[in-house]
Amino acid sequence: MGKEFSITPRDVPRVETKYRRIVTPLPHPDSVATLEKLRRFEPISMRGQPPVVWDKAEDIFVYDKYGNQWLDWSCGVLVTNAGHGPLEIRQAIIDQVNSGLLHNYCFASEERALLAESLASLAPEPLKKVFLLTTGSEATECALKLARAHGIKVGGKKKIGLLGYERGFHGRTLGAQQAGGMAGQKSWIVNEDAAIIQAPFPDGYWQTDTSFDTFLHALKAKGLEPENVAGVMLETYQGVGPDFAPVEYIRAVADFCKQHNAVLIFDEVQAGFGRTGKFWAFEHYGVVPDLICCGKGISSSLPLSAVIGRPEVMDQFPPGSMTSTHTGNPVCCAAALASVKKIVRENLTANAARLEKPLLEGLKKIQAKHPEVIGHVTARGLVGGMQIVKRGKKEPDHDLAHAIVERCFWKGLLFFAPVGAWGQTVKVAPPLTIPRDALEEGLAVLEEVTGEAVAAMSST
Repeated sequence: MGKEFSITPRDVPRVETKYRRIVTPLPHPDSVATLEKLRRFEPISMRGQPPVVWDKAEDIFVYDKYGNQWLDWSCGVLVTNAGHGPLEIRQAIIDQVNSGLLHNYCFASEERALLAESLASLAPEPLKKVFLLTTGSEATECALKLARAHGIKVGGKKKIGLLGYERGFHGRTLGAQQAGGMAGQKSWIVNEDAAIIQAPFPDGYWQTDTSFDTFLHALKAKGLEPENVAGVMLETYQGVGPDFAPVEYIRAVADFCKQHNAVLIFDEVQAGFGRTGKFWAFEHYGVVPDLICCGKGISSSLPLSAVIGRPEVMDQFPPGSMTSTHTGNPVCCAAALASVKKIVRENLTANAARLEKPLLEGLKKIQAKHPEVIGHVTARGLVGGMQIVKRGKKEPDHDLAHAIVERCFWKGLLFFAPVGAWGQTVKVAPPLTIPRDALEEGLAVLEEVTGEAVAAMSST
């Protein structure tokens, strides 16, 4: 994984449909200077996306300066749940900027109070405390700290064990990477915490044993006693798929946490705010965690995240000791309030639920045409994925996944680069405002391109 997309302009066929327009070589020759400048001044790690220089983005579309329009299935990496730049969000940001309050540290603001109240009202009982932060990684790091502090408080200094999941992703900061088990991330960690372990994630494809026994075996294999577990953190769905665990498995995890006084943490950073056809993705399991980590779709725009949780877990630290420089930035809060209101008012969660069936059926149709290279497809609400494997083998194929994403880019359908533990997943994540005919057009492009990519790879 980690391939770059070429920034050499390429002649591609003209596209002109209701939702897509490609009228120039890609990338446009005049945009290459910007791409080269970024390569000169940014680290190599930033080079991983299809080479479009965004000029503007509106609702379900991304535009460059040169007349090209993409149907966006990246959603700015699952951020723009309410669509790109809807008028309500832009106006809320403008009004807040014009109010004169752009930053206030931890001093009180009406904007922060309103957003905390709104998020608490949307969370189930007893999750009524809200800590606003900036990024998803900051939220997951905070949750890990809260879990350990709670563990020590109720069980002493040995109760610091944290359990995450193989192929999990919780961000790129140290604790978040250790809690996750994403392939390749471990090479970043130079002081691995022996009390943070991973269990197999019961996705039913890569991990075929979906019983709760795998959880208990992971504890035993690492020598971690159940009574010393401070917390369990998992993505509500693993982003590699999206993959949900069996309901009975998650309920067993919740029972384990209650029995051993461990904090149950659902990472909803990419799953929340209507993405899966329910406002919170953990509603699919019928359980309530102790902490929710959220971000991305919370604002559909500006950097903001939150930890929402039980008061007895959230209120462990004295005044001034759990804060953040940009906590609840008033401009970000204004954007989030407008975004959440739009998602609720227009019932975008229901639109995601309605479109789950055609999305899943479309992906399964593509898989049926290429079962030798599409190992696994899933969809829930408006997030879906095709996991690409080497022909006839259960081995990830990043090269073919990369080729599919690149060819879709040439035809006006925009994905982010392949994701997953091995970069094998073509991830579908349009804004929740997408109409059905736009979804169907995108699926038709994906079907056509997958056939072309498979044929091209077979001939090499």
